[in-house]
Amino acid sequence: MHKNNTIRTFAQVPTYQLDTHQKVRIIDYQWKKMKKNPACDDRCPVRASLSLLSGKWTLMILFQINENVVRYGELKRAVTGISEKMLIQELNMLIEHKLVSKKIYHEIPPKVEYRLTDLGLKTLPIVDKLAEFGLENLV
Repeated sequence: MHKNNTIRTFAQVPTYQLDTHQKVRIIDYQWKKMKKNPACDDRCPVRASLSLLSGKWTLMILFQINENVVRYGELKRAVTGISEKMLIQELNMLIEHKLVSKKIYHEIPPKVEYRLTDLGLKTLPIVDKLAEFGLENLV
């Protein structure tokens, strides 16, 4: 097996086919060798990911934008239950963390478009897995 000491996000973790035809993530293999999971301190990849994605509306906004170019009004209608204030705050936070880009057209009436950046596109497998889990177990 290829030895790699870097910790990666779930979507980036490679799997390997073993003789038993069971797939094992390399990160699981590394953690088992350590006999315990690493501490969730400031360098914890799970904590770092959650700091970006744990907002109540964050994943729903990312799910709605997906690979599309979406206008503010479309997002407001698609994410039911969110106030305008919260939608603006969440979008600004996503822009600040470079998950979403914003394009402003200087015309009347004003037109603003949102799309996922390359970093934002990397969150889609996480969102897809959550949607899959919800469909299979909760809906």
